[in-house]
Amino acid sequence: MKAGVLFSGGKDSCYSAYLAKKAGYELACLISIFSENKESYMFHTPSIEKTKQQAQVMDIPLLIQKTKGEKEKELEDLEQAIKLAKEKYQIDTIVTGALHSVYQTSRIQKICDKLGLECFNPLWHKDEITYLEELIKNNFKILIIGVFAYPLDQSWLGRIIDDKFVEETKILKEKYKIHPAGEGGEFETFVINCPLFKEELKVKSFEDISTGENSWRREIEVN
Repeated sequence: MKAGVLFSGGKDSCYSAYLAKKAGYELACLISIFSENKESYMFHTPSIEKTKQQAQVMDIPLLIQKTKGEKEKELEDLEQAIKLAKEKYQIDTIVTGALHSVYQTSRIQKICDKLGLECFNPLWHKDEITYLEELIKNNFKILIIGVFAYPLDQSWLGRIIDDKFVEETKILKEKYKIHPAGEGGEFETFVINCPLFKEELKVKSFEDISTGENSWRREIEVN
């Protein structure tokens, strides 16, 4: 079984790749969509270009597809990328990091059906607290690089997902209905180390950018 992983560099796509490998899939390639639209309906955008460094430390080929990020039209670019991955790497499966988004999974499944590929969603409907605890247990080092919901603010940028983070997000879930795993777009992440990496990525510089009320991004440089 040869898989192409839809890969954003965040916790969901990295952990899905890890679970796919544990399940016996050969990770033949990573597929990253570079969207010009920071508010893309489909694709993670913070620090997306840093997937190049992640692919290097994973020693897995990276296939990059650019898109303007226009709603629905961006799916044509995704289909083109998956089609190319099938032709170039002979994949038979697409791995996604979808947790609860029917919008994303239904559209990816439609593309897979059209191209004759299986679709593997190892995180689908996983309990969010259990999921965060699994990430920590399996030695995933994950940075918060974007926050987009009250009461999250700039002070959350650069935080690592650890036991303290999990306890605080439990409180935020009860008080503010924030999804602990950020599934509602409340925060975005970037993985700097995990069992798939040959070595940890180091953040050598960063810039915090305010993108609106209760909205911050951290652009990072890694090596």
